[in-house]
Amino acid sequence: MAKWTIEQSARLGEQLIRDELITSDQLAEALARQRTSGERLGRALMGIGAINASTLVQALSARLAVKGCVLRHGLIDPKVARTLPKEEAQRLKVLPLFRVQDELTVAMVEPQSLPTLDRLRNLTGCTIRPVLVLEENLEEFQRKYLADEVNVDSFLASIEESDVRITEYEAVDEGPITDLDKMVDGSPIVNLVNLAVLTALRGGASDIHIEPDRDATHIRYRIDGTLREMLKPPKGMHAAIVSRIKVIGRMDIAEKRLPQEGRVHLVADGREIDLRVSSMPTVLGEKIVIRILDKSNLTFELEQLGVRGRDRAAIEVMIRSPYGLMLVTGPTGSGKTTTLYSALDLLRNEGTNIVTIEDPVEYQLPLVNQIQVNEGVGLTFVRALRSILRQDPDVIMVGEIRDSETARVAVQAALTGHLVLSTLHTNDCPGGVMRLVDMGIERFLIAASVLGFVAQRLARKICPTCRASYYPPPSLLRSVGWEARANELFQKGEGCRECNNSGFRGRIGIYEVMLLDAELKRIVQNEGNETEIRAYLGKMGWRGLREKALDLVEGGESTLEEVLRVTRSESLAVGNAAGAGSED
Repeated sequence: MAKWTIEQSARLGEQLIRDELITSDQLAEALARQRTSGERLGRALMGIGAINASTLVQALSARLAVKGCVLRHGLIDPKVARTLPKEEAQRLKVLPLFRVQDELTVAMVEPQSLPTLDRLRNLTGCTIRPVLVLEENLEEFQRKYLADEVNVDSFLASIEESDVRITEYEAVDEGPITDLDKMVDGSPIVNLVNLAVLTALRGGASDIHIEPDRDATHIRYRIDGTLREMLKPPKGMHAAIVSRIKVIGRMDIAEKRLPQEGRVHLVADGREIDLRVSSMPTVLGEKIVIRILDKSNLTFELEQLGVRGRDRAAIEVMIRSPYGLMLVTGPTGSGKTTTLYSALDLLRNEGTNIVTIEDPVEYQLPLVNQIQVNEGVGLTFVRALRSILRQDPDVIMVGEIRDSETARVAVQAALTGHLVLSTLHTNDCPGGVMRLVDMGIERFLIAASVLGFVAQRLARKICPTCRASYYPPPSLLRSVGWEARANELFQKGEGCRECNNSGFRGRIGIYEVMLLDAELKRIVQNEGNETEIRAYLGKMGWRGLREKALDLVEGGESTLEEVLRVTRSESLAVGNAAGAGSED
């Protein structure tokens, strides 16, 4: 073994001299140091200041014919780094870096070790792409990424602010901005932004919030509808982070006083991702919000979204109607647009002309003509909708009815032989009728044009990994009239690594569906108010959002605390859905 080390050292030294990276005198000095210390030649050369780590890795990788790198933050996906047990990674002297489909890139001290490569393949089930790293470099990052609690803040604090630079001010191509391999190369700020985006993608986040503060920048992810702080880089990096995001989003980096919007198209983990970027000036600096539009996580199956039984049947009755207006209601972020896309997915075929007006277009659907609102050039919802009526449409989707003019044109379109789908900002189905009245739509037009309403919320699902039984507080049971169930066990998540200690993973929809039957049309036409509508629904045994939400608790899909958080009590007081939405 000693003879092999000396021979290897001699060949490495000769190569470095040939490449004019060291001198003969430096090699002699390093060899003398090696004989005394027993360390490897490369470390001895670094010890006397002849070369740095990057040069040594470059030389070793060339000699071994493998790729090499110096580990740094942004190159490593923290979640992927823990693919292997800590003890196994330390024994094999490896660290998983990132994964693209079934190919796992792994930093290795001995990338040509066949037993190690075989062991990695057996443990991960992946094709292994080895990358050479120095042992000291590997151990440093193993300590950071394999610790029981990964402190990302300490990683970022170790980046010198003098290293901050923005490198790509030139315009980018219209094609994909980057792929995963390119995302790991660049300045500390480039790596930091890429780390934030990759971590958000793999964590299932829908949005990234980058917010300035007096002492730091807060990077928070919206996962399953709630914000969680994930990164906290130093305050001095904020302007550079914002500039980097503006560059890739094709925004004006010099304009800091006005809100801006941009888009980024990239490829990560073998799938195409769209990012929608919004900047907003605040007193402490610009805030950035990045919306992640990942088609691979999108489902248009009503059953998977949580629309079941008679609710699904009622929605299908509306969307199979030759004409009329179906309105989906709920607060921002409740999944209204996804429900509309699901309806369009059921309707689209070669024999149907479907046109949408959206602000913005979030997901592109085959066989659907999608128009994006552009108020800067005068293309508003109303103007687009009026023009669409001359395009011989069968189905029209209007992203949102925001004002009385849009509502009036949508109603007229529904009355003239078109199926119109849209959204409305109200809390529930009965409130949707009154919202149209408030917009100035005559009651007889509402009765004649509206097919029905769908109201919805999104509730977080219990994490299957840390699911456990518990007794809810008596006050919580009283709030829903379940006092008699005080000794009954319910389900909740205790919190684990898989769900970021939240106890929840994924979301499911809660729906109430209200078809406008003959009696409801009569109530609307006869100046009936919301109270009368609710009274009629109560008599018909209609079940509202709160009661539908409690079904999720009964089935162990969500917690009592969660469904009370996302629903209002009015629905429980009324009950819910005549042939229009009771669930089997």
